Amino acid sequence: MIRLLMLILLLCIGLGCRAREQADSLQPAVVETVQRATHRSVADPPRVEGHEPVLWVALADHLGAAETATPLNLRAFAGSLSLRDATGEQGVDSGFVITWRSVAKARPLKLARRIAGPYASFESADRVASRWHALGVAAEVAHPNDWEVWAPEGSPVPDGLAVRDWQGTVTSTVEPVLQTPEGGRPLQGPLLIEASDGLLWAGGRFEGPFRLQRDAYGSWTLVEQVPVERYLEGVVPHEIGAGSPTAALQAQTVLARTWALANSHRFSIDGYHLCSDTQCQVYSDPRHAGAAVREAIAATQGKLLSLNNQPISAVYHATNGGVMAAGPEAWAMQPTTYLRAKPDGDEGWSNRHPLPLQQRQAVLALLADRSGAFGQRHPRFRWTRTLSGPTLRQALGAAADPLVSPLQLQVLERGASGRVLALQISGSSDAAPVTLKLDAIRRTLRTLPSTLFVLEPQGAERWWVVGGGFGHGAGLSQAGAIDLAWRGWPVERILSHYYPGTVYGPLSILVQSP
Repeated sequence: MIRLLMLILLLCIGLGCRAREQADSLQPAVVETVQRATHRSVADPPRVEGHEPVLWVALADHLGAAETATPLNLRAFAGSLSLRDATGEQGVDSGFVITWRSVAKARPLKLARRIAGPYASFESADRVASRWHALGVAAEVAHPNDWEVWAPEGSPVPDGLAVRDWQGTVTSTVEPVLQTPEGGRPLQGPLLIEASDGLLWAGGRFEGPFRLQRDAYGSWTLVEQVPVERYLEGVVPHEIGAGSPTAALQAQTVLARTWALANSHRFSIDGYHLCSDTQCQVYSDPRHAGAAVREAIAATQGKLLSLNNQPISAVYHATNGGVMAAGPEAWAMQPTTYLRAKPDGDEGWSNRHPLPLQQRQAVLALLADRSGAFGQRHPRFRWTRTLSGPTLRQALGAAADPLVSPLQLQVLERGASGRVLALQISGSSDAAPVTLKLDAIRRTLRTLPSTLFVLEPQGAERWWVVGGGFGHGAGLSQAGAIDLAWRGWPVERILSHYYPGTVYGPLSILVQSP
């Protein structure tokens, strides 16, 4: 009997355990999910604010992308350079040579992102990022090679936006090594560099101070910390020419200052504000700023163009060919009240070429005319080019592979200013055509100075292109501003002509763009 009772007890216990196991199996499994970062973390640059704002400007980017990358040579213009790394390691010399070494990470970093792009310009990428922001997604504009927009993995996608998913694992980093007579000395970034009498860079002299810091892609950037007013000395003479008349120099100074503040978020993913090439404003040796440029900077100090106490998108270009473009004719952006399409000339010019210029004959009539247009003396106010099938294929690259010859080239859409908004390249088969839109037209077909043109077929796979203007055409025409300045227009009138409705003067509080 006792043995029978013990057997029953053991059986009940076993059944109870299995029951508990079955009950546990019915509970929902707890799965720990970790959101992978989109990129290597980089500290944000300081805000650009106050009455003497400082910009962090990249003199060189994507340095040290691999252990075998070209060494960075830093030379003092005169005097010496001092260097200090994150550990406090210091050095003073007339120059430094920095090489690179690969270091394994203690813990691999897993990355994943949803990517939109590439885009031909920051403006187009920024517009896509804004669409993602409207969905509550923390998307960022990046520039690993071309402009892209990066969003966290699994993010909802704005309607009609093509994206691709990417993931990878970072197992090592590239670190700087200071070369000395005794051998290589490993350094930890960021490196802080000061120049007693300036840094010799690209043949010019830059005051600094400087930083060598990581970017979001695993490479490094050489950054100068430069006050805005000194930055203008390196921009204005290279953008419009130091010999331009006073009012034009002052207008360019105001625009360069406005543009810098409004675009100071352009490279925030990489820990600095602006680049120094044509993706931003060309920033070069400030010594090229002669007396006239320095006087223009001093005369307009702290002044910019604003709307609702925010710096405007103060875009400008070389010459508009006699007609201003609206902002959405250049980039995928929302319309603004101050970047509008309109004729750029005297009353007679405006009466002869009323907008919209969306018919081919109206554009041809404008291109055949010069009288009364502002800035007509610019060498690319009018131009011609030739396009051929081979040049189109070379420009399109792999995108042209499915297109069977002979190729066809067709303007699909024009904006109010007559500019081409969509250009289609198709083949002789059923393969889907390639359509270039807005700024992608000039970025792809780089021989075209602007999108203000008409096509004249010249036989199989050959077109004569008749055009006008150099640049995107929105905002101030530098050639037009020079022309108006010689006519006696003051800076305020020139700026209000090209950016109607904006406010000229200092902001009550200087704040950077979002």
